[in-house]
Amino acid sequence: MERLSGLLSWTLSRVLWLSGLSERGAARQSQIMEEKALEVYDLIRNIRDPEKPNTLEELEVVTESCVEVQEINEDDYLVIIRFTPTVPHCSLATLIGLCLRVKLQRCLPFKHKLEIYISEGTHSTEEDINKQINDKERVAAAMENPNLREIVEQCVLEPD
Repeated sequence: MERLSGLLSWTLSRVLWLSGLSERGAARQSQIMEEKALEVYDLIRNIRDPEKPNTLEELEVVTESCVEVQEINEDDYLVIIRFTPTVPHCSLATLIGLCLRVKLQRCLPFKHKLEIYISEGTHSTEEDINKQINDKERVAAAMENPNLREIVEQCVLEPD
């Protein structure tokens, strides 16, 4: 009986020790996701608005809280951006989404899947725009248009 009690005590202490490791691992994982989200935000904050002389950060189209990063597996991440157009009928919301996508596809230093959405309830045609900016074929077709490509290039150009 004493031996069983000792074994039970050892097992319990081991479980408690391992659960502490698990909690520390989860906290570390959360910290890594936050760091990656900040890395993403740093890339998109200086994208210029297509019609104003301001950045998306200055216009509060993007904020730190609009970026979420989730781990898909050890080397792959899901990056979710939820941006807020300046007005509910913004005619350039699709172009802003395209700029976000182009900038991140070019500059993110880690493997990722990218989802870009308009923040819920902030645009009159958000569903249609969300479909457009997350459709690879539509994005590719848009970037084949020389006029559109030039606007995107000007918007994503790094400030000096």
